[in-house]
Amino acid sequence: MRQKSRRGSVVVLLVLLLLLGGTWLKRNALYDWFKLRNYQAPSQIMQLATQTTMTSYTQHMFYINHPAVQDKTNFNQSCPDNGGEQTIVLGCYHNRESGIFLYNVSDPQLNGVMQVTAAHETLHAIYERLSSKQRNYVDGLLEDYYQHDLHDQRLLDTIAAYKKTEPNDVVNEMHSVFGTEVANLPPALETYYAQYFTNRAKVVGYSAQYEAAFSSRKAQTDSILQQIQSLEQQLSNLKTQIDSQEVDLKTKRQTLDSQRAITSDAAAFNQQVNAYNSELAQYQSQVANYNQLVGQHNQLLTQYQTIAVEENQLFKELNSHSSTVSSQ
Repeated sequence: MRQKSRRGSVVVLLVLLLLLGGTWLKRNALYDWFKLRNYQAPSQIMQLATQTTMTSYTQHMFYINHPAVQDKTNFNQSCPDNGGEQTIVLGCYHNRESGIFLYNVSDPQLNGVMQVTAAHETLHAIYERLSSKQRNYVDGLLEDYYQHDLHDQRLLDTIAAYKKTEPNDVVNEMHSVFGTEVANLPPALETYYAQYFTNRAKVVGYSAQYEAAFSSRKAQTDSILQQIQSLEQQLSNLKTQIDSQEVDLKTKRQTLDSQRAITSDAAAFNQQVNAYNSELAQYQSQVANYNQLVGQHNQLLTQYQTIAVEENQLFKELNSHSSTVSSQ
């Protein structure tokens, strides 16, 4: 009887172990079910999932984090210092599926930032769930691309910034940055990201669209600044000539005035007067040219300042700590 009792206990223990093992293997599914059991994604969140072409799994990972679009006050509380992000996103992901938070950017000129941020932060959640084997494989692909094929200076600077601020999460950041901001990746990486986005090019398109709001203005201001500097050099050279001509003409005018009453050779004096008038006309032409260039310079300066103000306003739109963020 004792033998049977011991055998029965072993069987019960094995059953319990199997149940516990099965529960452990399915812990993510149970956890996700618990997180989503009463969750209904807001329409704006559903739209972001659709716009970024998230696959069903990516959408699932997005939703279990109960993503929230927040105003600056709440966002600054949820994502101090933008969650440490260094790239063109405004959001943060809290580890262990504790939340995804997105800064509410409504300016139509900045369309794309929220879409890219949603995709970027969801990739953080996806990376966290990779098995050790999966992560080693993906890390190798990301490192190889970074070491040999990444030539975009903005992204190189971005990764360098992450190395300083988040040295232990650099590859994790690469995983989100490359997947949302690099148009052409090696085939192995493209295949990998195809699990998460049905049209990754659309996500990268949002990134390019958003970045263009600044890069196009920078290109304009750089071009205008070059023109301004060129004009300023011309004006400086021309002013030197005009000042020299003015001194010379003043001297010649004084000489003519002193000779007018005492000259005995009217013809010779008239030749001097004609020569003086010719130089005066040239001087006046130079002054007119100078004034025209000043007008061009001032017009370019106005254009430069206008674009700079626009750019500054866009930066304020993206700065959750700014007190003048537009409410468009």
